[in-house]
Amino acid sequence: MLYTEATKKAMRLAYRAHHGQMDLGGVPYIFHPYHLAEQMHSEETVCAALLHDVLEDTPLTVEDLEREGFSPAVIQAVVHLTHDSAVPYETYVQKLSPDPIARAVKMADLRHNRDETRWPKEEAGTEKALARREKYRKALAFLERVENGEPAV
Repeated sequence: MLYTEATKKAMRLAYRAHHGQMDLGGVPYIFHPYHLAEQMHSEETVCAALLHDVLEDTPLTVEDLEREGFSPAVIQAVVHLTHDSAVPYETYVQKLSPDPIARAVKMADLRHNRDETRWPKEEAGTEKALARREKYRKALAFLERVENGEPAV
């Protein structure tokens, strides 16, 4: 992972913001954004990966990110990556797709979220698990088409 003053600041902020949160499998949540950040190749994508869920899952606000001094591109990507539950998931993914920072992070997010070894064992084979698998598959396929400049059908 790329270590700069901005990425270290994002790492510390994400750690504090997600403190005490667990993922679906019972693992401290911070390992998820850290895993995504390790796959990124620029300061902006590392920061966005680390912060990708802070607006959605913590009390932090856009103003907090601005006050911390993150770049407008990072903040905009984090905003794009924040799913408003009132917006259908497919619409959310379509809206973030033109932002290259948000798209790179979301693709890594979807790949990690598709790792069923992270899911609760009691969900294996359930309709809920099948629906989640299909939702992530479709979203990732769409973003890969956008990334490759193919028609996003």
